[in-house]
Amino acid sequence: MPISTSEPDSFHNFFELWVSEQNQYLQELISASQHHKQSSNISSEDDSVMLTPLIGRVINHYEQYYGAKSKWAKQDVFAMLSPSWRSSLEDAFMWIGGWRPSMAFHLLYSKSGLQLEDKFTELVRGFSSGDLGDLSPSQLNQVDAFQRRTIKEEKEITEKMAELQETVADSSMVELSHVVSELMRERGGSVNGVEEERVESTLGTKEEGLEEILQKADDLRLRTLKAILEVLTPIQAVHFLIAAAELHLRLHDWGKKRDDVGRQHRGTGGPGR
Repeated sequence: MPISTSEPDSFHNFFELWVSEQNQYLQELISASQHHKQSSNISSEDDSVMLTPLIGRVINHYEQYYGAKSKWAKQDVFAMLSPSWRSSLEDAFMWIGGWRPSMAFHLLYSKSGLQLEDKFTELVRGFSSGDLGDLSPSQLNQVDAFQRRTIKEEKEITEKMAELQETVADSSMVELSHVVSELMRERGGSVNGVEEERVESTLGTKEEGLEEILQKADDLRLRTLKAILEVLTPIQAVHFLIAAAELHLRLHDWGKKRDDVGRQHRGTGGPGR
């Protein structure tokens, strides 16, 4: 299901196509999990043969997203950090243009807990669920160690972003904003090409810094996803990818609906008018 058959003219269009494909992959993952559940005598080798190709295609789909995002960020990093194609609900929970990497671990633990509760009776009787409710102590230790490293790296990127944001009020920006303001007052609101070039040059360095930080954040997001999947068995990876896709798609849907209702209320003066 490649998006690149005819390259979209904007990242917004690309994103909508990508989300549509994510929904298709979700249906494939659900079908695979149901087939696994119905086939109780599947060996671990058969499991890997049947599920690994699907998991690989889903990972490639995520890689395609971040590859396209990196390309468009070079053209307009500000749009990537304040995306118009995201709802205000999604915006409220974004971290440097996307999901916070440490959230992936909370997703894993939440889904594991829910599946453990669902299969508790079987587990007490000694049956293995095979899903995320059956994480082994070794798997949990690996996940915990990686979570600690991810949080540390996430914190470092957050601090780099804070440092860059503070440069908006550095001496060069304050001096430039004063000079341009003075010229605008003298010329009735206009500035010449020299000042405009200076503004573009000064903002350009900030833009380059933002692009670098966004790339680090996206790289951590993708590495976190892959690292978690490497710890899981194929069927556990399928369940994790299902949970990730469901959360993303439903948040996107809920946010769009809330924004639509908000626009309708603003257009009519709100309920009761």
